Amino acid sequence: MSAATRQQRDALARAASDLYRAGLNQGTEGNLSMRTGEGMLITPSGLPWEEIGAGHMVGVDSHGNARGGRPSSEWPLHRAILDARSEIDAVVHTHSSFATTLACLRRGLPPFHYMIAMAGGPDIRCSRYATFGTTALAEAAVEALDGRRACLLANHGLVALGETLDQAVMLALTVEKLCEQYWRACQLGEPVLLTEQDMAEVMERMADYGHAPRSRPPRGDPAP
Repeated sequence: MSAATRQQRDALARAASDLYRAGLNQGTEGNLSMRTGEGMLITPSGLPWEEIGAGHMVGVDSHGNARGGRPSSEWPLHRAILDARSEIDAVVHTHSSFATTLACLRRGLPPFHYMIAMAGGPDIRCSRYATFGTTALAEAAVEALDGRRACLLANHGLVALGETLDQAVMLALTVEKLCEQYWRACQLGEPVLLTEQDMAEVMERMADYGHAPRSRPPRGDPAP
């Protein structure tokens, strides 16, 4: 095993633990992947998050051949996204509560808050429905992610992408929080949406937010 692969396995295990502790995934739900030179590494199928370690990560090559265990049943979803998005190296899929609640209503997130722009556009779409683990679901996700780095999966959950695993995890946490805020706002009435011009200005100011090289110091939340 190469040093890079060991590092990737360790990174996936840490990210899996972080998402579990944050409550975005429980039991055996959800999955994470990273691009490798030969294909991807992905979390295993059917293993509780609190038991997953670096050695459990499964390699899947570009032809879908697995080595080192049984990959998550959603590996076709991850493979399709990585194939479609050459700029992306990590995919996070969760069944987090508020994102899944909206997905079950088949509602995406409109521009009710400027941080929607973190997902790459003025809104976050909800995909059409397809059965889990199928190529149909993979196709629906790729479609909903066009021009975006996150989407909801109808009656299912959340997908977040990143140029790095840290970015994908951060975005998953951000989108889940936005879903909670939108749900809460809807309990009081209809949220006031930002205009196209509002979002265009936000997206311009956020053009490099979250994409700084690791050697730079972290940047704070961009205040309006």
